[in-house]
Amino acid sequence: MTRARTNANVSPAVGRNLVINGAMNVAARNASVAGIGASSGYFTCDRWRIDTSASAGRLTMSQTADGPNGISANCIKLDCTTADTSIAAGENMTIQHRFEGQNIQRIGSGVAGAKQITLSFYVKASAAFTFGAELFNGDNNRQITKLFDTTTDWVRHEITFPADVDDGSSPFVDDNTVALFLVFHLHAGSTFTSGTLNTAAFADTTNANRAAGIDSFYSNTANNFFLTGVQMEVGPVATEFEQEDISVTENKCMRYYEKQSADNGEYIAVGYNESTGNGRGIIPFKVRKRAAPTMTDSGTHFAALSTGSTGDAADVTFDAATLDNARWILTNSNTTLVDGGASLLVSKVDGAFVQADAEL
Repeated sequence: MTRARTNANVSPAVGRNLVINGAMNVAARNASVAGIGASSGYFTCDRWRIDTSASAGRLTMSQTADGPNGISANCIKLDCTTADTSIAAGENMTIQHRFEGQNIQRIGSGVAGAKQITLSFYVKASAAFTFGAELFNGDNNRQITKLFDTTTDWVRHEITFPADVDDGSSPFVDDNTVALFLVFHLHAGSTFTSGTLNTAAFADTTNANRAAGIDSFYSNTANNFFLTGVQMEVGPVATEFEQEDISVTENKCMRYYEKQSADNGEYIAVGYNESTGNGRGIIPFKVRKRAAPTMTDSGTHFAALSTGSTGDAADVTFDAATLDNARWILTNSNTTLVDGGASLLVSKVDGAFVQADAEL
C-alpha cells in the first residue's frame, strides 16, 4: 500500500501543529474590538497579537463566523476603519503568533540537524493584495520572509522555510520565554520595506529587508483581511490542517490568558474576612500559567458578602500571584464585616470578571 508523504518522521501525527488556536476558535477576551492601532496587544482571538507602531491607521479586529468550510467556522477579520496613505518610515502593523522556546525544540534551529519549517494558512481579503509571512528568531535576531497574495476567495498558502543551521552555536533557548515569532506583515514604512526581501535563507536581521514588496492594509477603509487555519509544522510538507478538540485548544490558551467571569449575584472566589474592613481569598487558576500573571478585574463590580452583612467593594486588588493561583484583597468601607467570617468575591453586574494575563 502506498502512503501519502507526510512529516510523520519528524513530528507526531497528533500535536504536529506548533500554532495554538490556529482555527481562531477561542476568543476569551472579546469577540470584537474597534479602534485598534494606537498600541499593540492581544484583543480578540487568543494567542494572536496585533503589533503596531506609529501609524494613524485604525482597524476593528473580530472573531468572525466566516471560515472556510471543513477547516474552521471561525476566522480573524480585520476591517480598516481609518486609512493611512501617508506612510512614515517607522510605521508597521502585523499579526503575530509568539512561541515559547521550550515548545519549539523539535525544530533544532541554529545547530547541525536543524529542520525545515512548513507554514500553511487560509486567507482572503476584500481585494487582491500582496503581504508577507515572516519567521523571526528573536533569540538570535535572524529572519526570513515570503510573500503571499490574497483574493476575495479563501486560498490556502503553503510555505516551506529552509532549515537554519547558522554557525551551529545559536539554538532556541529552552525555557518559557519567546524564542520565535510568526509575523504577518500587513502595513509598513520604508524602515521595513526599502531593502531586498530576504527569501532564500535565514539571515541576520536587516529591518529594511523584512517587508519589502508588501501592500498596505491601511490603503482604503474598504479593506478587509481574513485569516484562519494557520498551521506550522516541522518538515518540508504541508499536511492537512489538524482539527483539535476545542477543550484541548482552550487549555492551551489558558496557559497564557484566563478570564473568570460571572453574572450579577454570582460569586467568583471564596475567602474570609481578615478584619471588619477587609476580605481576602485565593483565586485558583484552571490551568497552570506560563509565568506569574498580571491580575486585573473589571472595576468596582464586586460585592463582599460575609456572615451577617453585605457591602460594596471599595477596592479589589491582587497580590502573591503564582503559576497556580493569586490572592485577592477586598477593601469594604461601606459596612462592617464580621471579623473571621466567610467572604465571597461577587459580581454586581453581568459579565464582571477577573483576568490573569501571562502572555508572551
